[in-house]
Amino acid sequence: MSASLGLFRLQQVDRQIDRAQAQLDTIRKTLENDVELRSAMTRVENAEKENHRARHELQLIEAEAASQQIKIQQAEASLYGGAVHNPKELQDLQKDVAALKRHLSTLEERELEAMVEVEKAEQDLQSAHRDLEVLQSRLGGEHKKLLDSRTTLLKDLERLASEREAVLAPIDSQLLDMYTGLRQKRRGVAVTEISDNSCDSCGSRLTASIQQNARSATQIVCCPSCGRILYAG
Repeated sequence: MSASLGLFRLQQVDRQIDRAQAQLDTIRKTLENDVELRSAMTRVENAEKENHRARHELQLIEAEAASQQIKIQQAEASLYGGAVHNPKELQDLQKDVAALKRHLSTLEERELEAMVEVEKAEQDLQSAHRDLEVLQSRLGGEHKKLLDSRTTLLKDLERLASEREAVLAPIDSQLLDMYTGLRQKRRGVAVTEISDNSCDSCGSRLTASIQQNARSATQIVCCPSCGRILYAG
């Protein structure tokens, strides 16, 4: 695949992302005009974050408790395995086991507290979703259409992000920097097709030599007028 083709494909994905983001911004501004709806959506977002935080905290404590249990098993194996006979060493091992068990008890208490927090976070999230659904129903079909479109656009952006990663993989970092700079300077269009012997973006006529070089698999040729990368499809 030629370098210009790779950049052209990247631009196609980026422009789809730009359009989706623009539509999302329009939807967001429309929805944000409704204070009550904005408050309900914010509550859902905050509840989702708290639910994620509580679940993550529980996972960390569970992992720490499991690790502590392994330490206790290892210490008890040394204590009761018969390999240690020195009274002082046995006494030290007993102290270690007792200390480990005390810490495990503390972890188990924290685990119970974290489970309660997770349960509460889940209930709050469900409640926030219910309240939002009731509000959306009351607001009527127009907002529902906007929110449905928002959901679809967010899914599209996830898909496009994956596509972009795949398209990015073979592109040289220097070419990517060049492409990014042109996108910023040229209103989102860094790569332009050749159409009727002219630059499709600015309309400048292109010589046969420039067009031939643009078809090269290795060269990057720019329009001498607007500076955009030329792609000969």
